[in-house]
Amino acid sequence: MTGMTPNAPAPSKPAVRPRPQVMRLTDAAASRVKELASRADSEIVGLRVGIKNGGCAGQSYTVEYAHDVKPTDEIVEDKGVKILVDPKAVLFLLGTEMDYKADKMQAQFVFNNPNQISACGCGESVQLTPAKIDG
Repeated sequence: MTGMTPNAPAPSKPAVRPRPQVMRLTDAAASRVKELASRADSEIVGLRVGIKNGGCAGQSYTVEYAHDVKPTDEIVEDKGVKILVDPKAVLFLLGTEMDYKADKMQAQFVFNNPNQISACGCGESVQLTPAKIDG
């Protein structure tokens, strides 16, 4: 043989790091998602959350019914509900808490996002920066 031992251990693969959960939901948000799912006109698998460009601060959150799971969706299952995150939004939403607030004037999902660096005065749009990932 040419310097190889027959029983040499195979090189080990590095340990797989657990993926961080993109988002988490408050109890109020999970209850609202369940309520919306029960009232939907057709069967849904959850809500799809994303980011779109526009508004005075540059970006805004999107929330819509998800009728199917796309192969590229990031799936967040929390408190008995399913949120599908658009893959283009994942880096902007890492660490976000999705909440639901209702008062006399409005009711809406609220995103407590550590990647948000500013928001417009009306609250409809935000400026986000991609999350910094530890090496």
